[in-house]
Amino acid sequence: MTLRARAAPTPAAAETAALPTHVAIIMDGNGRWAAARHLPRIAGHREGARAVRRTIEAAIHHRIPWLTLYAFSSENWRRPAGEVFDLTGLLRSYIKSELAELAAAGVRLRIIGERDRFPADIQADLAQAEASTADNGKLNLTVALSYGARAELTAAARRIAADVQAGRLAADAVDEATVASRLFTAGTPDPDLLIRTSGEQRLSNFLLWQVAYAELVFQDVLWPDYAEPQFAAALAVFAQRERRFGARPA
Repeated sequence: MTLRARAAPTPAAAETAALPTHVAIIMDGNGRWAAARHLPRIAGHREGARAVRRTIEAAIHHRIPWLTLYAFSSENWRRPAGEVFDLTGLLRSYIKSELAELAAAGVRLRIIGERDRFPADIQADLAQAEASTADNGKLNLTVALSYGARAELTAAARRIAADVQAGRLAADAVDEATVASRLFTAGTPDPDLLIRTSGEQRLSNFLLWQVAYAELVFQDVLWPDYAEPQFAAALAVFAQRERRFGARPA
């Protein structure tokens, strides 16, 4: 299969202003989708990978420049060994099968998280995928793998402490920009819209610093059933929100 190239819409100026620059998604519900069909969990993960393709297509279609997907949390390593094995195998297969199509569609891929916990061959494949798409600019796709926001913040704090101890940074110079520059997402705009599927309404240790002012949209659809209509519906909800960033309404 190939990423389908559809004509991008040409929205009015007001509609364009209402679009988020960065959408982040907690892709939830693969296991429940499989269980409802009496299938093994890996079947849900495979179908979830197809939903990733549809969502990338939808983001490109709606001219969303930044998309971040929560694919594998640091807590997922605690799942049964067989499921972790299946997930890493699916990741290995996905990289090999989808990379050429992502590159051809103008997608730049970036991976955040503790990638050193994956087997060496997957680490090499991830590095190659990032390098081969580095010059693309139609969609900046970030995939969070072995990612946990608390671990990210802890690592950032350690780097700042080391810089202060070494005299490279004054303690009273540490500010929000200092912290942001030490996060995995340094150089990436904060999400404007955070979507979670499957009806659950929690952040699950995802981008805790970055989504401080994001609009949250929770959708009942299980991730393997996710497609352009659900993505468009979330964008429509976002467009109706009044974003004040802590300021009092006029």
